[in-house]
Amino acid sequence: MRTLVLGGTTEASALARSLAAAGADAIFSYAGRTEAPVAQPLPMRVGGFGGVDGLVTYLRAENIGAVVDATHPFAAQMSRNAIAACALAGVPLLGLERPAWVAGSGDRWSHVGSIESAVQALPDAPARVFLAIGKQNLTGFAAKPHHYLLRLVDAPEAPPLPDCTVILARGPFDAESDKALLIQHNISHIVAKNAGGAGAEAKLIAARALGLPVILIDRPHLPARAVVGSVAEVLAWLGHSAD
Repeated sequence: MRTLVLGGTTEASALARSLAAAGADAIFSYAGRTEAPVAQPLPMRVGGFGGVDGLVTYLRAENIGAVVDATHPFAAQMSRNAIAACALAGVPLLGLERPAWVAGSGDRWSHVGSIESAVQALPDAPARVFLAIGKQNLTGFAAKPHHYLLRLVDAPEAPPLPDCTVILARGPFDAESDKALLIQHNISHIVAKNAGGAGAEAKLIAARALGLPVILIDRPHLPARAVVGSVAEVLAWLGHSAD
């Protein structure tokens, strides 16, 4: 059985290593959002499928017997397309989804449901904001008079916001380094997506240590689907050993 892994997360890469070690017939797909995606030990494809119809055509042409959606929790359109396409093609689908972050003692989190709500939740007076949401959906934040710190994987062609500092880095990150980063840039607020996972949690741990407020954007809603939280569970679903 050939498996299509919709990737782009740390968990997807871990799954790819396990599938390669098991000698599984699998293809790893990237959306193509970054210029140099991490190499995988499986055959790779990069780019979109052309919506639901395009994905159905691909599943049938490549004789895909199972799909694992291990995309980022905020890659909602790809996940919705996978749900619809797998239903049309009669291909089993499983989501590999990391648990969302949950506030603990000392956290100063405000939850919002959208990018637009995150913009509105920021103060009106000038502040210094670590805008940790990737490179998409940045333009709306220009409505507030803040200096924004952006941490991106790829260098932008032009400054994404009128008043911003861009640093280039690829996670995972650690709490001490992120704490130093927040201090260095005199950050007063953080805006982040509730992506979950350990690789990007460092900024939240650092914010807790510094007593900084965090505006956390909740995950988008998806139609019902089967979901697991570990690579071992995916391998069991596919019928492969986790050893």
